[in-house]
Amino acid sequence: MAAPKVAVVGAGVIGLSTALCIAETCPSCSVTVLSDQFSPNTTSDVAAGMLIPHTYPGTPIHVQKQWFTETFAYLFAISNSAEASEAGIHLVSGWQVFKTTPKEELPFWSDVVLGFRPMSEAELQKFPQHRFGQAFTTLKCDCPPYLLWLEKRLKASGVQMYTRKVADLWDLHSEYNIVVNCAGIGAHQLVGDEKLFPVRGQVLKVHAPWVKNFIRDGDGLTYIYPGIRRVTLGGTREKESWSLSPDPSTTKDIFDRCCSLEPSLRGAQDIKVKVGLRPSRWCVRLQREVLSQGGVKLPVVHNYGHGAGGFSVHRGTAKEAAHLVGECLAALQGSSSRAKL
Repeated sequence: MAAPKVAVVGAGVIGLSTALCIAETCPSCSVTVLSDQFSPNTTSDVAAGMLIPHTYPGTPIHVQKQWFTETFAYLFAISNSAEASEAGIHLVSGWQVFKTTPKEELPFWSDVVLGFRPMSEAELQKFPQHRFGQAFTTLKCDCPPYLLWLEKRLKASGVQMYTRKVADLWDLHSEYNIVVNCAGIGAHQLVGDEKLFPVRGQVLKVHAPWVKNFIRDGDGLTYIYPGIRRVTLGGTREKESWSLSPDPSTTKDIFDRCCSLEPSLRGAQDIKVKVGLRPSRWCVRLQREVLSQGGVKLPVVHNYGHGAGGFSVHRGTAKEAAHLVGECLAALQGSSSRAKL
């Protein structure tokens, strides 16, 4: 058969990395990315890009750990290369602090990040409101440069990218053999997924180059994540809120909370406010499906619903989605060879 055509819908970190994995593992395919928004206008552009996993209750822990391990190894290799600066990837050390000792003192990802250990009494003196803490080194993606780096890699692999709003996956059946749905929160409307809901996140991006260590409150609501050029201060988790408008009182609340953890932030300059809608569900939807109308079939692979943890597992889920595309290809080639018999 002619080179199979694969469309990837969505151009956030999940869509771009999935397209790249498909191009790498299925070189016989022609891959196209379709999205109504590209960087700098995606939800991924707002994300802090810290590799600290969020737990998906509906996904087995060993699967989540594999996704995270693969993503960490992939980004660690980039951080050790000449492309680290262009890709916006760097190592950052810091602390996760808790007001009460958590049930799990060793999270499932503790042996994947570097140098994970309990904080010393001396370190905890920096955080008088907190009683327990963990120190470790992890990776951070500065999201806009990383998305542009992925786009550059895709172009070099021959992947086409077009600005196009896809309202119905079936609309693509006459042009493509396989469709991959990485639409993020857009999947709520695109495939009518009622299990998918937005969790609104408002963050501040500030100029505070003296802040070198990350600090994350164990509840995940307050965090300080230093990037290469700006520090991300957060945040909020507002379920079922679709508003993309910054809220000034929330901005003040975030700033005050972060300053209570790191008082030197009072001197931060050039505060920019960003809002994104995390595509959240009980578990990441990563599966094959076959749509059919009037005897015509369209294989679809879904890869969305990563919530607040997309950057931490993006490469691992992209590899799994590419594997599912490979299964779809094998089924297509099997049916076309049977048709010739």
